[in-house]
Amino acid sequence: MTLTPPSDDISPRDVVILKVRVANPTASTRELSEILAEKHDINLSHNRINEILREMAEEDMFRETIIPDERLFRHYLFRIAFFYPNFDEYWESCYWDIVNDPHVLMFFNADGNYHWHIIAQFRTDEQQQKWVHQLFKQYGPLIAQFHTTMLHTVHKFQTDAEIFDDVLEETPAGKQYL
Repeated sequence: MTLTPPSDDISPRDVVILKVRVANPTASTRELSEILAEKHDINLSHNRINEILREMAEEDMFRETIIPDERLFRHYLFRIAFFYPNFDEYWESCYWDIVNDPHVLMFFNADGNYHWHIIAQFRTDEQQQKWVHQLFKQYGPLIAQFHTTMLHTVHKFQTDAEIFDDVLEETPAGKQYL
């Protein structure tokens, strides 16, 4: 599968709108309209900005997620390697159980021996241990190796607006907004 660079899917103007939204997450669309006009010479009504943001959200260009303060939960990184003789039988139900589990903050594939990585949050170590026990009880035949790391201190947990400058750098049209 070939990934299409984000600049092919989103206009530089819309990248700037997304960048300004990320930099000002609580700003109204009226305030975003003012910021875009002052800093980027993008003159759009607040209604149009709202429409553009809604369209980008519907196209999965971004997700709006509420993330509680990291002091409320203990965070863990789980890494799972598969026992391939049982993969076909167990992977899909395990996958959907993980996706739908309320403790799972992030679930992603990675290269290397551990193909599934999970960042999960629990109030106590006991809750985490019970969760892992239930995972093994239900999906043990799928798991060849399992690694747990407690993330003691989360130092940064956010996307900075400046990351969108990398996208804008990809095209001449995008560079004019920098």
